[in-house]
Amino acid sequence: MTLNKKMSRFAFLLILISVKGWALESDAQQPIVIDSNTATYDDASATSTYVGNVISVQGSIRVNSDKLVVHFINGDAEKLVFTGKKAKFKQTPAEGEKDITGEALTGEFYPKKDLLVLIDDATVWKDNGTYSSQLIEYNIKTSLVKAGEKTSDSKRVHVIIEPKAN
Repeated sequence: MTLNKKMSRFAFLLILISVKGWALESDAQQPIVIDSNTATYDDASATSTYVGNVISVQGSIRVNSDKLVVHFINGDAEKLVFTGKKAKFKQTPAEGEKDITGEALTGEFYPKKDLLVLIDDATVWKDNGTYSSQLIEYNIKTSLVKAGEKTSDSKRVHVIIEPKAN
């Protein structure tokens, strides 16, 4: 199922988060560096698969997962799909700011769209808030988090906002 189909099926609830900073400007211009136990490239499907303690880094963005599949279009990485017991990510939104972190059973990263989609048992920690849902979209460039599915009351968003330390 494509991202457009998923987005048309779900109406996302906007979580009210203050957007204090933007992603480090250099992140999008950095190469994606991947380390894993094994790597396979399939020319017919234009995919590469990495398995075993996978670490993916692009600028200040870091993802740890059990498996990563990279989908290429015309030689460009269009979509990276992370899976594992819990795939975990972190990003430094701006110099001197606290990292944004998250985890999910599946993550889809679209580098050209600056979009990370966390699917199944997803949680994002930003500033003094914790946001949990079955589906979370995180815009890497703007630090905007969207979570939830409007179509189902059984898949609600759970938010905890801690008081700021004085």
